[in-house]
Amino acid sequence: MNIVITNRQRTRKINARLLKKIAEVLLADLKIGEAELGINLVAAREMTLINETFLRHEGSTDVVTFDYADDGRAGSPLPADGARGVTRPNLHGEIFICMDEAMTQSQKFKTTWQSEIVRYIVHGILHLLGHDDRRVTARRKMKCEENRRLAHIAKKFSLAQIGGASKLRM
Repeated sequence: MNIVITNRQRTRKINARLLKKIAEVLLADLKIGEAELGINLVAAREMTLINETFLRHEGSTDVVTFDYADDGRAGSPLPADGARGVTRPNLHGEIFICMDEAMTQSQKFKTTWQSEIVRYIVHGILHLLGHDDRRVTARRKMKCEENRRLAHIAKKFSLAQIGGASKLRM
C-alpha cells in the first residue's frame, strides 16, 4: 500500500499520519489488494480550479476523485461487504478534499470537520471501487455504505485527533 497525504491548505492543522492510518485500515477492511492512493487536502480556491477544469462544474465542491486504474472496473461497484477471503482489485487514484467545504458542511450537518474529512476519504475510495452517485438509487446506496464505513472508522479511531500534530509511530 502506498498512500500519500498532501496538505495544501492552511485552514486547519492536520495529523497526516493519523489520516494515513485511517485510510490504510479502511482499505484493509475493504480487502483492497494493493493501492496507490494520493489524498490531497486543499483550500476552496484550488478545489474550484480542479472542479471547473476537470469536471466543468462551477465553484468549489467537497471531494473530487480521479481514478487512474486501467483495469476496466469503472462503473461496476463491488458488493459492500465483499465475499469472505476475496481480495478486491488494486486501486490507483487521487482524492482531492476541500477543507473549506468540510468546515461548512460540518456546521450544516452538525458534525465535526474531522468526521467530514474522513467521510470524504471514504466517499472517494468508494468511487474508486466503482460506486456511482449520479442516479438517486445509486446515491442512496453509496451514502448508506459511506455512513456504515464512517461509523466503523469512528469506533476504531478518535477522529478529533485528526486536527493537530501526529503522535502515532509507524
